[in-house]
Amino acid sequence: MAKGYWIVRLDVPDAEKYKPYLDGAGPAIAAFGGRFLVRGGSFETLEGTSRGRNIVVEFKDYETALACFQSPQYQAAYVLRLPVSTGEHLIIEGYEGAQPAAGAIEGPAIGPGTAYWIMRIDVHDMETYKSYVAADAVAIEKYRGWFLVRGGKHAAMQGPARSRNVVLAFKDYETALACYRSPEYQEAFGFRRVSAEAEVIAIPGSE
Repeated sequence: MAKGYWIVRLDVPDAEKYKPYLDGAGPAIAAFGGRFLVRGGSFETLEGTSRGRNIVVEFKDYETALACFQSPQYQAAYVLRLPVSTGEHLIIEGYEGAQPAAGAIEGPAIGPGTAYWIMRIDVHDMETYKSYVAADAVAIEKYRGWFLVRGGKHAAMQGPARSRNVVLAFKDYETALACYRSPEYQEAFGFRRVSAEAEVIAIPGSE
């Protein structure tokens, strides 16, 4: 069964005013078995614009991710977040399809050191974008990336959503950056540059 994810991007002007939200949200997320993959921290903006704080939470499935957000316990915390931050909160179904690196690794990197690409994409030329998807597999395989999210059904709970969302896991931050900057990925990026608009960051995991 495909997992479910929260992808949250926020600007938080006052960290002290944000703390009551954190105090309430943590127990609510834990009650639904949510696991933080990304929880703030430094990152690099690779494309487009970014927000100051980024969060990725993994749940056992999409329905659980949605139920957590809609639960009274989380909503009590969420109302505390709204006045002290701006941004987007997306709930999205995980990816269970073919993986470019499946012949080299058995699953996504986990544990300390793991890093991620978080991508928000609007595609305006699907035929050219298909060439990007085919070409980026070369880089993803070489650098042992694993797609956690790759499109899929989603719901925007706060703020606007792009039509396509991607989360890729890498063994560490250096590998995540190296993959993006590699000749293989930059060749693929040539197709995406002319077929889509995107926001992309590389960020260390919270584990």
